[in-house]
Amino acid sequence: MTARVSETAGARLSRLLAMVPWLAANDGVTIEQAARHFGITEKQLQADLWLLICTGRPGHLHGDLVDIQFWDEDGSIHVLDAQTLDRPLRLSPDEASALAVALRYLEQVPGLDQRDVLTSAIAKLETAAGEALAAADGVSVSVDAAVSSEVGSVVATALANDRRVHLMYVSASDQRSERDVDPMRLLSIDGRSYLEGWCLAAGAVRTFRLDRIERITLLDVPTSIPDDVTGVDLTSGLRPDGPAVTLELQPEAAWIADEYPNESVEDLADGRVVVTLRVSDDTWLIRLLMRMGTSVRVIDRPDVARAVVQAAERALARYSL
Repeated sequence: MTARVSETAGARLSRLLAMVPWLAANDGVTIEQAARHFGITEKQLQADLWLLICTGRPGHLHGDLVDIQFWDEDGSIHVLDAQTLDRPLRLSPDEASALAVALRYLEQVPGLDQRDVLTSAIAKLETAAGEALAAADGVSVSVDAAVSSEVGSVVATALANDRRVHLMYVSASDQRSERDVDPMRLLSIDGRSYLEGWCLAAGAVRTFRLDRIERITLLDVPTSIPDDVTGVDLTSGLRPDGPAVTLELQPEAAWIADEYPNESVEDLADGRVVVTLRVSDDTWLIRLLMRMGTSVRVIDRPDVARAVVQAAERALARYSL
């Protein structure tokens, strides 16, 4: 059985915004009919309705909240006060420009399915907004020029058809590996595109930067993702999946806390910083520590500290030959 990635907050928000005008236009529709229309369970629909009636303009006085009645014996739904959510969306020039830039960015993401839908949406927005999009005309967006068309095409096909892929991947530390992956979704973060999937070799969810995929093959095998698997939490950006390490940074190395995604940062006296971050590849961490020397001290990973010493001894031994 193929598991579905848990619903994101953005997906639910889109449904909630579409729900009020549809219910207002279909007054008296039943909970069963509405749930079927939005492709969700009746339980989820009722949870959405309870959330909507707690929604309204700032202040949240009784008269400022959306009013929906859905507890009649016949299960019918009536929108009594939509609080303007049933009216067409009006965008300011700045909002229209920001939306146009975001859509143009998304249109360029490699491996994106149904790109024609985005192109159509952009054309409609440009027609409707007219001169209001003048600010967006001077903005150039570029995404992952290094991603090959073959990789993007195979990723799109695998996601659309729930198919497993075999890929040759080059890590950030320039190590190559081959693995089978069950694709879950396509991510775009800080101008880079990532394939998120269930990695059979690791037995866990992993993310793969598309421009680091050297070779990818579509397999004639359906995806088989465990039912309890969820996607990576992106609320704080994309973070490595490996174990945590805590480092004490001297002032000259404090930039590390800003440069790399971290779990926590604590400022100490004299400009020193203690940072905890996750590292998916110890090789990268060892190279960083060797480069920084005494500016960085490992607090809680003696195995890493020993590895740094051993790597330094091997390097010195080469110089003495």
